[in-house]
Amino acid sequence: MKARGRLGGIQWFNTWGPERRETVSCALSLLLVCVLSACAFVLPTSLLLFLVGINGLLVIHGLLCRGNIWGVVKLALIQLIITLGLYLMLYGIGSLIDGSVVVVRIVLATIPSWWLCITVAPERIGEVLSSFLPKKWAFVVAASLSLLPYMLDEIREIYQIQCLRGARITPKALRNPKNWSELVYCVLFPALILLLKLSHQMAVAAHSRHFGQHPRPTHWHSPRENDE
Repeated sequence: MKARGRLGGIQWFNTWGPERRETVSCALSLLLVCVLSACAFVLPTSLLLFLVGINGLLVIHGLLCRGNIWGVVKLALIQLIITLGLYLMLYGIGSLIDGSVVVVRIVLATIPSWWLCITVAPERIGEVLSSFLPKKWAFVVAASLSLLPYMLDEIREIYQIQCLRGARITPKALRNPKNWSELVYCVLFPALILLLKLSHQMAVAAHSRHFGQHPRPTHWHSPRENDE
């Protein structure tokens, strides 16, 4: 009887179309990411090694899906330098281990989100979120995720152009805190202006397509995803 029930469940799952399976897979991935990110902050230090192993599997899977882990590595290095510096100034050299644990928790909370962005299309995330969030909120989250890779490339180009202009924002120059303000108005302000421009363009595009007027909006499923 139990074997027949399991077989029936498998057959029922196989009757789903590719679009339904993509949505269910995205929902499970989103739930996994939320659980792992929360565990990174609430688990005791003695259990972090187990969480490191799970995140290691996510990193391997993300790399196999042609993800770029370099951004997470740079974030970890920057966070390590800042956090350890603050702990050293405020609490002394004996607190460096505690500061390192804090950085490890932040990285462990970041890796699942990186993996989700690599393995799941933004429109799938928007479809799942729209099942329990207002449609416009889900659209904003999905649009933000889809813009993230483009914005990172644009920020990188802005940084390189400003360095060619002679701005004192190279890693060596940023060792001097006096140059930090130059990083703000040479890179962060132009990136913010670009983000506002892109947000306005996306809002105009959504309004032109009458987004929000239908009570049950549809979600795009790429034929390329179905073929894969």
